[in-house]
Amino acid sequence: MVVFVGGELEPTLLYVLLEIATNRILNTTKKFFMTDNLIMRQPIVQAISLAKQVRNSEIQLTILQDINLDVNAGEAVSIVGASGSGKSTLLGLLAGLDTPTSGKVYLNGKDIFALNEDERAELRGSMLGFVFQSFQLLPMLTAVENVMLPLELAGTNNAHTVALELLERVGLDMRLKHYPKQLSGGEQQRVAIARAYVTSPKLLLADEPTGNLDLATGSQIIDLMFELNRERGATLILVTHDEAISSRCTRQIHLVGGKLNAD
Repeated sequence: MVVFVGGELEPTLLYVLLEIATNRILNTTKKFFMTDNLIMRQPIVQAISLAKQVRNSEIQLTILQDINLDVNAGEAVSIVGASGSGKSTLLGLLAGLDTPTSGKVYLNGKDIFALNEDERAELRGSMLGFVFQSFQLLPMLTAVENVMLPLELAGTNNAHTVALELLERVGLDMRLKHYPKQLSGGEQQRVAIARAYVTSPKLLLADEPTGNLDLATGSQIIDLMFELNRERGATLILVTHDEAISSRCTRQIHLVGGKLNAD
């Protein structure tokens, strides 16, 4: 019950009511920022003023300059550019596989270049998957062993079972014991895709995944990669020179002269 004095709120009571209202607003705001609302708004990948220069004899070459990029969880982002435009260099920097001349990269809120190499490797292992143009399969391991490898390195007990399930999903259940040299290019890339997704990464980085494949096989591989990405709810950053592949992403960014131009 509110007591009025002379038709107005008594000053002390007014102060108490204002304090209660203020605390309620602050508590509501605090709860908002401590829940998934903040997580949803924090970029999973953030590059700030990223630059990369290399020295060739007496000449310093600028590969990337002033790259600023935010990628939110669940997005599929393509980075498009001509050959030699720095696309693969940018992907390597975002993954912490290379170091920038200047600038910062945050993965899931962590400044990756403030970490040592072991810490960066641990972070990559816990949240990243990779698909390379050249497949990067280990030649002495079979298809199933290549897919099992990330799980075994992470200490997963059921690595063989999980690898079998994913290889079946990509249509290679009849090629489990084949070595890379016994597989076609398309089959090798399917193994690579299975390996990339086997740890359920939050972020998948794909560098020209169809670059070594014919048109028909490349189209099948892209279909498979996007299907798995939707099924597993991962964020995708895809480097390509193919505008048709790029258009399938939710956002396209063009790399021109070492700078990003967002569509």
